[in-house]
Parts: sequence; structure tokens; C-alpha cells
Amino acid sequence: MPAYFFTKLIPPRPSFAFDMNESERALMEKHGAYWSKIAAAGPAIVFGPVADSHGPFGLLVLEVESEAEAQRLIAGDPVKQSGLNFTFETYPMLSAVTRTSAPERLG
Repeated sequence: MPAYFFTKLIPPRPSFAFDMNESERALMEKHGAYWSKIAAAGPAIVFGPVADSHGPFGLLVLEVESEAEAQRLIAGDPVKQSGLNFTFETYPMLSAVTRTSAPERLG
């Protein structure tokens, strides 16, 4: 039975989304490509930046078999490996309704 995890990616500074330098922008492109590949394979349900008045952050929802698998995928993220003080907070979801699990669709 799959498990769902919400992950919040906190950048190294609140202004990061607005003042990235060229090497940080290249890193974020690798980050996006990494999760796009995982989304295409299935485990990443949704990911992307979230506008927050305290500073943008990244959102990721994973559908995996275990927290260990979620942590393995996160460990492979180029920003996690960068040493640039990105922080990942990962929380198990108590339940999740997805497009494919919803009992009926509107419309």
C-alpha cells in the first residue's frame, strides 16, 4: 500500500527565488529536471515553488512505499547534494485523495 509524504524545501535564504546567481539558477534547473524525471516515473505527484510572504519555498508530494524510499529520492536531489544549506522537512500524510483515488469526478 503506498504511503504519501509532503516535503517542504526551504532555500538557503528567504530571497533566494529573487536573487539567485547564475550557478544557483543552474542548480535549480538540475533540481527541476531531477524531479520532473521522478514525476514522469510516478513517485512525485506534484512539485513546485510556493509563494509565501515570508519567502518562497518548494513543495513536493511523493507517493512511495516507505519513508526510506522518500528519503532516498530526496537524497538524490542536486540541491540536497549541493552543500548550499537547503533544508528539507518531510512529513508523512495521514491520508491522501488523489485524482485516481477520488470516488467521483466533477463535471
